[in-house]
Amino acid sequence: MARRQPPTEHVPEAPTLPREQAAPRAFDVADLYRGPGATAPPAAAAVPLDETLRQAYFWIVNRAIISPHYDIEYHDGPHASFAFGDSRTVVDLPSGQSYSSFVLLPLLTFATRRRCLFVGGPGRGKTASAVLMGVLAGYPVREVRRAMQHGHPQMTVADLLGTPLPADLVKAESAEEIRIAWRSWLTMRVRIVDEYNRIPTRTQSALLTVMGDNYAELFDQILECPEAAWFLTANDDTGGGTYPVIEALRDRIDVVVQALAFNSRFLGDLLDRIDRGYRPEEVVPAQLVFAADELDRVHEEVLAVELPPAVRRRIEFFAAQFEVLESAGTQLEYQTKDTARLAGVDLHLLSTGESGRDRLADLGTQTRNGLSVRALQTLLIYAKALAYFRGQPAVHLEDLRQILPFVLHDKLVPDLDAPFFEAEANRALRTDRIAWLRRLFDLSCAEYDRLDLDRADPVADLLDEFALGLGDLDEAGARARLERIERTLAEWSAGRKLYGTLYDDILVLKYLHQRYTNYLAWLRWRGRAR
Repeated sequence: MARRQPPTEHVPEAPTLPREQAAPRAFDVADLYRGPGATAPPAAAAVPLDETLRQAYFWIVNRAIISPHYDIEYHDGPHASFAFGDSRTVVDLPSGQSYSSFVLLPLLTFATRRRCLFVGGPGRGKTASAVLMGVLAGYPVREVRRAMQHGHPQMTVADLLGTPLPADLVKAESAEEIRIAWRSWLTMRVRIVDEYNRIPTRTQSALLTVMGDNYAELFDQILECPEAAWFLTANDDTGGGTYPVIEALRDRIDVVVQALAFNSRFLGDLLDRIDRGYRPEEVVPAQLVFAADELDRVHEEVLAVELPPAVRRRIEFFAAQFEVLESAGTQLEYQTKDTARLAGVDLHLLSTGESGRDRLADLGTQTRNGLSVRALQTLLIYAKALAYFRGQPAVHLEDLRQILPFVLHDKLVPDLDAPFFEAEANRALRTDRIAWLRRLFDLSCAEYDRLDLDRADPVADLLDEFALGLGDLDEAGARARLERIERTLAEWSAGRKLYGTLYDDILVLKYLHQRYTNYLAWLRWRGRAR
């Protein structure tokens, strides 16, 4: 029997996200010379880049990776729900367009030129997904595979970066005269490191420099590397392997996505690939491949997505919950978990001296750390990217809720000894970190709503007032603002426990107080100078 031919792949013309959208028409000088009855032939409209990104998503999820796991759920109106098993697991049927994280997160990483870690057992499509990203960037399949870095215990810095030319090693009188044969993968726009947790520690440090700072260094020679999307793989969720992953390298990873189990009902698709003798990455439609300038434009368009102040306030309120540890210091600025970490003191040993706060209601007790600036910046970028992918001009709260668990997967470390995890309903959240982080955000939003902070937020009012500038503010006005700050702090000190959100607000008011104090000093100096 003759082997069937590989399928001829095509991209459907129907829009992936149907919606009314009048495309703006560019002005043409020739229009001035056309008569009123003249009609110009219709020009073929270019496919918007966000539409191409969605087309790539649907092609991958339906033809390549085969991932029926729609774990990023959106609802557009009422939806059906069902409960199964002894745990009565709720299964929602999304009423809006929803997505598989295993395909969507790599595409958002591709669009934003960030760093994505695939975790999961062998043979679950981690490497295949990364290779597809390289093909979408315009590289031939063979080049992507050859450029992929395979972690192994004997991997040296030279294996990773390049080697000095032998002739130069013999003739050179200084390190600056030694030329380096750099590895070609360093200049690609998609870089793949397979099993990164098998790389020796010293080589990991060289990888960190390339991944974090976009340059490679050997024998005092520097290679500047272009911005790129990074895809790393590991077979377990903790980053362990032959060598422990250095903390700084783990911190550079922006999102973590788990490769979920294959659904056996789709075995026929695998059989078809065997019978026809092809791999999905070899038949990617040409319409889905992005040129270098298109990748730059996608990145710019993602950054142009608006993040409304109301959504930003939810992020601020959420992020403020986790850093404070009152017993870690005597001065307010040092009452943080990071102070305890730097001192090498166990958090539980310090927290035993705290009393009065509700350890179940306090979200900060659920984590062993707070959020870094890098983690918050990454969250903002991926929230914009998800809104862009969905064809939205601004980030919605649900975009933030859906993307947050994947960005903070390795950034917020759960304290599994916290009272929250002792509750029967929460024990599964010890292992399901995505669900835990989403629950954490939901609890934060519920508390935000309870406090009615969208309507009554004195700190936001004071910040908005300060943002207007000090140019027209006289001494009496500055003193009035100082009095408002001191009055607010006096009210809070009367009975409030020091939760994380209050901690951040106190520091903000102290900051504003200092700015106005300095301004008053300047006003007095200016009066004397005159």
